[in-house]
Amino acid sequence: MLTHGQIWRAIDQLAEQHGMSTSGLARRAGLDPTTFNRSKRITIDGRARWPSTESIAKALAATGTSAEHFFALMDPADRPPHGGASGFAEDPPKGPIHAIPQIGFAQAGSGGFFDDAGFPAGAGWDEIAFPDVNDTHAYALEIAGDSMEPVYRDGDIVVVSPASEPRRGDRVVLKTKEGEVLAKELVRKTTRHVELRSLNPAHEDRQIPLDQVEWMARIIWASQ
Repeated sequence: MLTHGQIWRAIDQLAEQHGMSTSGLARRAGLDPTTFNRSKRITIDGRARWPSTESIAKALAATGTSAEHFFALMDPADRPPHGGASGFAEDPPKGPIHAIPQIGFAQAGSGGFFDDAGFPAGAGWDEIAFPDVNDTHAYALEIAGDSMEPVYRDGDIVVVSPASEPRRGDRVVLKTKEGEVLAKELVRKTTRHVELRSLNPAHEDRQIPLDQVEWMARIIWASQ
């Protein structure tokens, strides 16, 4: 039997795992921003107010979350570690939830956020809840704009592992020495250049001289 508390707990967890507030989750789903607010969970006369199945369905669709995953979130002792559909062959990493640094995609192109090895550094990072990964330097980027559609859309979160060696066919984030930040598919890396395939067919593929690459890191998860 489902309880009022279990349903709302699952909604809270769904928002948290995608790095959003419940208001942000509602907006992502095309709902009124107050739809999932705590003030909406109890009526003025003290009765429990339940979220509609339509609002839940829209939240699941907006975050790429299955109904099975949502039901698992109702029990914090038995919930999967993350709610998005990565679009990759591998499952999202499993483990205890930790905070990893997060910045906007545009910020990543400015100075002061990464060291010479492409590891997160300096101040100005926010944080996002994410399962433990085998890279203490993993971080999250929030996609901005439509240049990476339909694979990544505005507001999507990608988790990047600078310690993971990118391989052919991997989706990667690359920063040039001029400060340009790209998210594309790695075609191949030679001793002279890096070939990248655009995720959006409206944008051209790129071939970047290796001496112009500041760093390149593998995308290990996305909140599509």
